[in-house]
Amino acid sequence: MDVGIVSYGAYIPRYRIKPEEIGRIWGVDGEGMGKNLMIYQKSVPGVDEDVITISVEAARNMMARVPRVDPQDIGALYVGSESHPYAVKPTATTVAEAIDATPALTAADIEFACKAGTAGIQMCMGMVASKMIKYGVAIGADTSRGAPGDALEFSASAGGAAFLIGSKKVIAKINKTIS
Repeated sequence: MDVGIVSYGAYIPRYRIKPEEIGRIWGVDGEGMGKNLMIYQKSVPGVDEDVITISVEAARNMMARVPRVDPQDIGALYVGSESHPYAVKPTATTVAEAIDATPALTAADIEFACKAGTAGIQMCMGMVASKMIKYGVAIGADTSRGAPGDALEFSASAGGAAFLIGSKKVIAKINKTIS
């Protein structure tokens, strides 16, 4: 059985900040830091945006590409992030509700720095291949933050990508994965 990406969607907040501005605030050479990292600007979330809102927008964009897929056929939804907004309220359940995939699915938040979203893809692939579910959604989203003046503060951005994993009408077959 071929398992792969059936649809995808992304969301990047519209606000931007330049490394020079970050450096100005902390009294360091932000322009030099930006040039060293080849970063001219980065996306930052608006005051009302977090991993949940970014994930919802990416998932809605993903679903808009496949109007033939019933959200009720989604059997799993995983959100990988290092910046979930709540310690005990799962991001994944809110996203599932927002795209009308509830109540009959498994949903969970995954934390593993930059690898959490791809871990979600691997989990969905296994469930689809075993025929436990018809479709699974894997989302990677972050509003990454670094310590003041740290290189991550100049480079880590905000955004998200959502992937619908399935075995029907696959647009990109996934042959192998490795962690």
